[in-house]
Parts: sequence; structure tokens; C-alpha cells
Amino acid sequence: MTVPTTIDPGAWLGKHLTGEDGDVDLARAMLGAFAETLMSAQASMLCEAAYNERTDERVNSRNGYRHRPWDTRVGTIDLAVPKLREGNYYPDWLLVC
Repeated sequence: MTVPTTIDPGAWLGKHLTGEDGDVDLARAMLGAFAETLMSAQASMLCEAAYNERTDERVNSRNGYRHRPWDTRVGTIDLAVPKLREGNYYPDWLLVC
């Protein structure tokens, strides 16, 4: 599973309104997609390279994801939190909500 660092809003919304995912709670799906994209971008910043990118500046690399439940006002969301090969990553903003 790969979480993108950017979202195409039109394509994402179209997929959830007309596709197989059309029966899910849209607010929960939107919040989950936004949170996972934000975490992926933060992990890329910590690694100093995008997902699967090889550069001389890269200081770390990804090591998959761990799934964690996130309780919100719109319900519980299963988030894919990125893991790093060295050190830990857990978004501080996730604990505040």
C-alpha cells in the first residue's frame, strides 16, 4: 500500500461518488485521505526524499505502514501511519484531535 503525498481532488471525489466506494461515509473518507496524505508528506520531509525516491540528500527511508485507529467526530478511521527505517514517526497533531 502506498499513500500519495498529493491528492487530485476531482478524481478522488469522482471515485467516491460514482465508484465502488460510493457507499462509504464521504466525510470520514475525506478526513482519512487528507490525514494520510499529510502524514506521507511529513515522512517525506523527514527522509528528505519522496516515497521511493533515491537522492544523495536522503537521510532515511520508509519501512511500510502501521495501521492505527483514529477516533473522530465522524467516526473511527483506520489510518496508515508511515514507518521509517531509522527512528520513529508519529504525528503530534494526531494526538491533539
